[in-house]
Amino acid sequence: VQLQASGGGLVQAGDSLRLSCAASGRTFSNYDMGWFRQAPGKEREFVAAITWSGGTTYYADSVKGRFTISRDNAKNTGYLQMNSLKPGDTAVYYCAADPKGPSRFEYDYDYWGQGTLVTVSS
Repeated sequence: VQLQASGGGLVQAGDSLRLSCAASGRTFSNYDMGWFRQAPGKEREFVAAITWSGGTTYYADSVKGRFTISRDNAKNTGYLQMNSLKPGDTAVYYCAADPKGPSRFEYDYDYWGQGTLVTVSS
């Protein structure tokens, strides 16, 4: 499956942004999906994950209550709604997919999008 992340941009602290992850090539609903991010000078970290059906979601503590992961299998697209953004959320955001189950660990994901940059100014 090929993934294309989009929706990043420059926003101010407190603003909202929605990222999209468009899938192609294979049946999107066969894959669980995750979002990760990498801030400048830091390692890539887990943000959120969702099961193939959308029935179960997982979040990093740092985004819980502010971010919402979702998906629309009919549109072959996953989403990350980000509210109450903080400067610490500045990073390149990556979507990933894997058929084996949602995971907090990037090494569990076989398929990755190219990343979209989110910059939050104070």
